[in-house]
Amino acid sequence: MKILNFGSINKDFVYLVENFVQSGQTISSKKYEVFLGGKGLNQSVALSHSGANIYHAGCINKNDDPIIIQLNKWGVNTDNIIKVEDPTGHAIIQVNDQGENSIIIHGGANHTISSEQIENTLNKFNSGDILVLQNEINKIDEVINRGYEIGMKIFLNPAPFTKEIINYPLEKLDTLIFNESEGFGLSSGGKDKTKILKYLSNKYPNTKLLLTLGKKGSVYSYNNKAIEIPANKVNSIDTTAAGDTYIGYFISSYYKNNKVKESMEIASKAASISTTKMGGAISIPKL
Repeated sequence: MKILNFGSINKDFVYLVENFVQSGQTISSKKYEVFLGGKGLNQSVALSHSGANIYHAGCINKNDDPIIIQLNKWGVNTDNIIKVEDPTGHAIIQVNDQGENSIIIHGGANHTISSEQIENTLNKFNSGDILVLQNEINKIDEVINRGYEIGMKIFLNPAPFTKEIINYPLEKLDTLIFNESEGFGLSSGGKDKTKILKYLSNKYPNTKLLLTLGKKGSVYSYNNKAIEIPANKVNSIDTTAAGDTYIGYFISSYYKNNKVKESMEIASKAASISTTKMGGAISIPKL
């Protein structure tokens, strides 16, 4: 079994601030750093650090060879990353004194995925292999449909949430992993975890649901059964890659034949550790 993550690759420009900038306001940052990130890249690093053999597919600018070098150092296979003329995707991230973040994303090369790249990449994988997706690249619906034709087990993290996600073939997913905000959008306004999970379970009865709730823990729901675990308490300073860490660790653990609850607990611990360090991929712990 192989794991393919067809996802984004970003540069994260991180500014430490006392409070998030408001409309009409100019503020000074206390510190500035540049990290590698993007939900796709972060999840691939989490998968690799958790012991999985992970292949990443995506696009970066032709002059960004250092990204390839670093991903290889982190144990991520980069054979399916294409170099293009567009700038590598990037994010401007504010992190406040409470460890919360506010993010602006420019898709750049992440939005240059072609049908040819999708076909050439997925043809290297087989039925039963895992396909991991987020919502930071283009042609998500096409990737889902092709992966489903092959017989891959598809995991989608619908982040960042956009109205287009509702029209994706979500019934073809093995597992949908989302937070409260994304759950609100997916369920047409469900305001609590019970309503969100009930709505999505009825709409996609063959899809497993995993709702992450930050410091309130996480809930897994499938076939009228639910598993809920609490979050681990830590001194959080930056939550940037916490969700991505959880997703990578959960998928890796679950497909090492660990039970759902155990996989959730391992993922929760890894995610909590990631919030005690600054940055995206660089904050993700090793198993």
